[in-house]
Amino acid sequence: MTRKRITEIFPFLLPLRQWQRKLFFYTKMYFDGNKYTKEKSKDLLPHKVYEVDSLMINKNSGFHIKYQLNKVHNLKLAASTIDGLVIKPNETFSFWQLVRYGDKYEPYKDGLDLVNGQIKGSYGGGLCQLSNMLFWMFLHTPLTIIERHSHTIQNIPPATDDLLVGVDATISEGWKDLKIKNETQYTFQIVITFDDEYIYGSILSDGEARFTYEIFNKDIRYFKDKGRIIQESSVYCNRTHNITQEKREIFLYKNRCEIGYELPENIRIVEKGE
Repeated sequence: MTRKRITEIFPFLLPLRQWQRKLFFYTKMYFDGNKYTKEKSKDLLPHKVYEVDSLMINKNSGFHIKYQLNKVHNLKLAASTIDGLVIKPNETFSFWQLVRYGDKYEPYKDGLDLVNGQIKGSYGGGLCQLSNMLFWMFLHTPLTIIERHSHTIQNIPPATDDLLVGVDATISEGWKDLKIKNETQYTFQIVITFDDEYIYGSILSDGEARFTYEIFNKDIRYFKDKGRIIQESSVYCNRTHNITQEKREIFLYKNRCEIGYELPENIRIVEKGE
């Protein structure tokens, strides 16, 4: 049996615990020696490194549409703190250093969030879609990822069938952040825009991209562990030099998470150890 946290036994202590965690969270960053970028510019850098779009409304979620619409509201507030951000050489990007101010002038709404292993409506829920998109873009750049966390459980099936697995980046203020460092000689910029259905992200630079990055999965498998269905996958990158066309396959990381929704019948699930 999993031991309950004290805030699960005494829920009234949760706000105090959250305040404590955030205090330690930001104090640690203040003294960690990184220069966190906060500068934004309306002038766009000339070279596009990578761009992507992400559908905001997932009709397969199985939850009330109001939470989906609230998520869109939350995404726009959070994105406003990042759009136009400039990341200069030796600077570090932190998701929470910026998004912590997203509700300064307008409150977030209750969107879907993972709370104690269950999907619930919570204040500011749904921001993981933004961190997921940012992480995916960072994987297609020479920027160095220094902190990233996978979801421990996936309770909602993907919006489309062609998405890679294990390329998400969950965030939780006070606990989990998404951070990258610019260890190159170039300056990069993040641009985020919206239309009625999609959120669009771009990474720009002041220098032409030297490499093209193709992210792909290997060794995806599903197995049962103590009644849970676990997904394991390896994430790789094919990095191709844009002039010489020399290609190099690079192992990035191994990802593991629990699957909390019903998998299609054609997915093979084995017993642990097979």
